[in-house]
Amino acid sequence: MEDIMNRTEYLLRRKELRNNSTSAESVLWNMLKSRNICGLKFRRQHSVGPYILDFYCPQIKLAIELDGEVHKGQEVYDEQRSYYLTKVAHISVVRFENRVAFETPEVIINFIEDIFNRF
Repeated sequence: MEDIMNRTEYLLRRKELRNNSTSAESVLWNMLKSRNICGLKFRRQHSVGPYILDFYCPQIKLAIELDGEVHKGQEVYDEQRSYYLTKVAHISVVRFENRVAFETPEVIINFIEDIFNRF
């Protein structure tokens, strides 16, 4: 499994994404970093296979994706991505709209806490 995590060919792209994060990603990262939620370590722009995840927690195998406006064809890509992550990498994927990070961040925090308590 380790050979599909953070492949070096995605290093520059991951760095670029971290340096140019959206406002919603910045808001959520401020909540997730430094083990602020249940002592869990989250990684930002972590690659798994051919995909780069917004946020990933290896302890509970959870990927958190923030979505803005969905464009035509995006749903198919997201379905393929989620299938790979759940079936091949055994990672649970949860998606939140960007507005949730701004308006009701406690929804995301409560979700993570619930997963942690069930893990």
